[in-house]
Amino acid sequence: MQALASFIRTVDRFNDAVGRAVSWLTLAMVLITFGVVVLRYVFSLGWVWMQESYVWIHGIVFMLGAGYTLLHNGHVRVDIFYRPKSAEYKAWVDLLGALILLLPVVALTFFGSWEYVLKSWAGLEESREAGGLPGLFLLKSVIWGFCLCVGLQGLSLAARSLLTLKGTPLSVPNEEESGSP
Repeated sequence: MQALASFIRTVDRFNDAVGRAVSWLTLAMVLITFGVVVLRYVFSLGWVWMQESYVWIHGIVFMLGAGYTLLHNGHVRVDIFYRPKSAEYKAWVDLLGALILLLPVVALTFFGSWEYVLKSWAGLEESREAGGLPGLFLLKSVIWGFCLCVGLQGLSLAARSLLTLKGTPLSVPNEEESGSP
C-alpha cells in the first residue's frame, strides 16, 4: 500500500507541475492574441507565424493541462449522481471509469497517433502556410504528452480508488495545499 501511495503522490506532483508550467502559456497566448489584433486593426500588419503561435499555444495548454485538470476534478461529470454519494461509491465509479473508459481511450489515442506523429517527425513537418511556424512535428508530439499526463493521472485515480476501497483513503491535493492563488 505504501508503494501505491508513493506512486499516486509522484504522479500527482508531476501533473501538478506540468499544469502549473503550461498555465503560464495562457498569459503568452493572451498577449500574442492582443498583439495580433492591435497589429492588424491599428497598423494593418500581420504575420502568419504570429497567428499560428497562439493557436499552437492553445493546443499545448489544452493537451498538457488535461492531466492537471483530471487531478483537480475539473473535467465534466454528472454531479447530481456522483456528488451526494459515499466515498466508496465514488471510488467504484472512479476506478471503473478509469479502467473501462479513460485508460482504453488514452491507449487508443496513443497507438492511433503513432504513425501520424512519426510521419511528421520523419519529414520534420512545418506549417503548410507560407510564413508559418516551423516545427509542426513538435506540436504533433504533444499528443503523446497528453497521453502520458492523462494516462498516468488515470492510473493514479484508479490507485487512489483502490486505497479508498481498502479503507486507507489518500486525499487529492487541493488548491490550498498546492499553493494556488
